[in-house]
Amino acid sequence: MSKPVCAVVGVGPGNGAAFARRFSEGGHAVALLARGSAVSSQLAGELPDAGAFECDVGDAASIERSFSAIRQDMGAVETLIYNAGSAPWGSVEEVSAADFEMGWRINALGAFLAAQKVIPAMKEAGHGNIVFIGATASRRGGAKSVAFAAGKAAQRSLAESMARHLWPAGIHVSLIIVDGVIDLERTRQRMPDKPDEFFLQASDIAETVWQTTRQNRSAWSFEVEARPFGETW
Repeated sequence: MSKPVCAVVGVGPGNGAAFARRFSEGGHAVALLARGSAVSSQLAGELPDAGAFECDVGDAASIERSFSAIRQDMGAVETLIYNAGSAPWGSVEEVSAADFEMGWRINALGAFLAAQKVIPAMKEAGHGNIVFIGATASRRGGAKSVAFAAGKAAQRSLAESMARHLWPAGIHVSLIIVDGVIDLERTRQRMPDKPDEFFLQASDIAETVWQTTRQNRSAWSFEVEARPFGETW
């Protein structure tokens, strides 16, 4: 395939779909990875040169199968966007050991494994982008975010270590810290009294990611924050 390949890990109706659309508009073939295929398969049918791949990021074998299929069907990945990220909500007294491990697996281990699958081809090419979609929880742990915050903190440290190692090889590793509520039908229903400016637009976050991957290597960004303009912080 002549187009550069962008792999989006964690494709749902919000940020994941927006990332796929923006990179498709930018001339990329897009690999859409998600645990289920409902959203990714429909989106793949709407975008040119796109493919949907089922992938459980907490399972090393699943990641191996997915990225092997991408290489075979679409070619080497030039840009990896790791958007998978969730964990059970609760305090240290409420979540289980399995819950805590799940947060680490989804946010950190999956990111590590996915990155390992694309780094060799990027190093051979002498360029590439690896973008992690992070959260403010990586910097501070809320009382009810013990599993999520720990997983995101591990992800942030992973990204920073990778950046220090891979930037000299021409691979731009970056972290986009998202602080806010994404504008989705379900979030609007949950927060019906919030004004429009309260919500983050997924398409605008996607534009931030796109612009980050277009930076000149003499002034690369590692960590970029995305938050709605009206937020008090």
